This record gives sequence, structure tokens and C-alpha cells, in this order.
Amino acid sequence: MKQALRDVAALVARVGVGGIFFANGWTKLEDGLTATGAKFLQQGAPAPGAWATVTMLTELIGGALLIAGLGVAVTGLILFAEALGVFLVAPPLNPISMNELILLGAAAILLAVVGAGRLSVDHMVVIRRRETEAANEFAADAEADRVIASLRDADAPARQSKPAEDAVPQAGETGQQAEESGQQDGDAPSPMTDTMPHPRPRTRPAGPPAAEEPAPAPVPGDTLVAGRKKPAPRGRRPSADG
Repeated sequence: MKQALRDVAALVARVGVGGIFFANGWTKLEDGLTATGAKFLQQGAPAPGAWATVTMLTELIGGALLIAGLGVAVTGLILFAEALGVFLVAPPLNPISMNELILLGAAAILLAVVGAGRLSVDHMVVIRRRETEAANEFAADAEADRVIASLRDADAPARQSKPAEDAVPQAGETGQQAEESGQQDGDAPSPMTDTMPHPRPRTRPAGPPAAEEPAPAPVPGDTLVAGRKKPAPRGRRPSADG
């Protein structure tokens, strides 16, 4: 609600101040540059013809821009500078015109600072500019998303084909690799392999085979117990009574 009131107040101020500036410029235009220059000459302005031309154009164009609300910040500063220049160089002889000049200058600088409000061409231009910038940013973001998506789609087949290429040599293993793997497997002792050291067999010299020696006859009582010969049993000594 407050913002709406501010916009209405800005509109009324722009129309009022801009209307007065435009009316003053239109009066100078109707009177002609010669009559207007004569008035500035009476007020003590140097180069009255130039002052008449500058003030007429400034008030006509500046007043129209204030009413439309276009470039209010710059227009308000220009109109304030024009009013200040007239006040310092060629002050009006009529006190009412002097007061009017002061009020117009103050209102112009106030509008330049406050702004034109939302009921103005400036606001429409700002809205259109923001919409254009937002559309450009949205288009840039969409383009970036498409580029990223295309890069991801291009990387996906390469990642899928890489494991398949790695699996081909494993499936088609050559015979040499199989032998090497077999040798490597054969080098490792299995749990059932006898790894105990054994005596190296003696080699006999070449020649006619020697006659086999008869094995000694077993002595009674000789038995093997855990790889050793059991000693012969000792006879009991006869007792003294016997």
C-alpha cells in the first residue's frame, strides 16, 4: 500500500513540475527568441540570445521527459542546473517568478534523487531490461546444461566398452600364458606332496654284477623293535640251593 502511494505521489510531482517547466518553455517559444532575449537582457544576463535559446530548449525537453518519467534522474539534475544558473546569472525581477524558480529547482533535484516511481517509462524500461537479462541468463544456463549432458553421454559408452576390452584377453588366453600359469601352479607344493629329505641313492661302478651275498640267518630271539634289534634274553642264574 505504501509503495502504491509513493508511486502516485511521484507521478503527481512529475506531472506538476514537468508541466510548469514545459509551460515556461512553450511561453518563450511563443514570444520568440528576440522577445525572450530582451527579457534576459533586462535581467542582466550576458549573451541574452544564447540564454533564451538554452533555457527554452531545456524547459521544453526536460518538462516533457519529467511528465513521461523517462530519464528522471538525469533530467532532474539538468533542470536543477538550469534553474540555479538563471537564479545566479539572471535572477527574475518579479518576486513571484523568483519564488517559482526556487521551487522548481528544489522539486527537480528531489525527483532526481527519489526517482520516477513505478508509473513511469523508466520502470517499464527497467522491467524489460531485467526480463531480458533473466532470459539471457536462463538461455546460458540451459546451454551449459546441454553441453554437460552431451559430455556425459559421450563418456558413458567409453566407460562401458573399457571393461569389455579388458575381459577379452582373459577369455582368449594364449597357450603360452596357460603353460606359464601351469608352471606357476606346479611350482607350489600341494598339501599331499612328501617334502621330507631322502638319502641320495648310491651309484655302483660299471662292471659285471657281483654275486649276491646270502643274507645272514636270523638269530633266535632277534627281533626288531622300533628299528632296533632286541637284545637276547639273559638266562637266570641257578640259585645256590639248587
